[in-house]
Amino acid sequence: LDPCASDADCDVLADPANTCTPEEQPAGVKCMHLTSGDGFVTMADGTVLYMFGFADATGHPIDDVMVDYILAGAYPGPIIVLDEGDEFYLSLSNVGMLIRPDLFDPHTVHWHGFPNASSVFDGLPESGISINMGATLTYYYNVVEPGTYMYHCHVEATEHMQMGMLANLYVRPAQNGEDINGFTKFAYNDGDGSTGYDREFPIQMSSFDSAFHTASVDVQPLPFALMRDDYPMLNGRGYPDTVDPDPLPAPAENGGIVSQVEDALIEVNAGDRVLLRISNISVTKYYTLASLSLPLTVVGRDARLLRGPTAVSYTHLRAHET
Repeated sequence: LDPCASDADCDVLADPANTCTPEEQPAGVKCMHLTSGDGFVTMADGTVLYMFGFADATGHPIDDVMVDYILAGAYPGPIIVLDEGDEFYLSLSNVGMLIRPDLFDPHTVHWHGFPNASSVFDGLPESGISINMGATLTYYYNVVEPGTYMYHCHVEATEHMQMGMLANLYVRPAQNGEDINGFTKFAYNDGDGSTGYDREFPIQMSSFDSAFHTASVDVQPLPFALMRDDYPMLNGRGYPDTVDPDPLPAPAENGGIVSQVEDALIEVNAGDRVLLRISNISVTKYYTLASLSLPLTVVGRDARLLRGPTAVSYTHLRAHET
């Protein structure tokens, strides 16, 4: 099903005639269509690596998705931004692996840290549904918890996350829009404006093991125990590509399809309060993010506001650990 195809009321994803466009969705209902497959990405030193990834097919004719999104995997995957109170319909179509047609891997979307009411939508193949090649599944989420999350494939998670099936996801709180102490945007429903900000930036730390990716082009990958990531990245890029605001050129191996859209450039005005939505989803490495001249105040961890009877946020003068 196309995630933005629905009945005349735009509330049931059941009409293949696509009578409802994304712009016509009622308030509080959001739809997105992802694909899962393979592709290529370019490291900062010019090395091109094979990868698995998600791509955004929202609004694309459903009958054409399985063909048009071959070799379209992006790294990181398409960012998902929602508001507290949304009903979110997320469809995932498994288009298969063009470079490795011998692989029949199913895929899922696991919204890391989300309190699903039903395990069938959690993306764990042991307790829910995984999506076979050529098939599509629509996930439903009743979005009740604001905060910074991430999503990834949870089938053969060590391999698929290493290969690039990772992405940013965050939920803005219901408090947004209120004027509290001069702010109208907030990280959480804090009640006092203490998490108010002017600009926000998602930063996902990750890394690739180039030997594992290279081996995966032609054969089954190396043993997981031998993984040693050697390409650290921010939002799927190494420096100096991290500060290039434009999508990186498509690798020739991708057939002209751009696979690295997200940058990690942070540009703000003096006096702005900046919210960094930081996640570390590297399979083998622990990372910190350092600010050598600006103190960083940690206001939440694992999608939860750091607050008890009193505020328990804390300041890192040098680095935010995650």
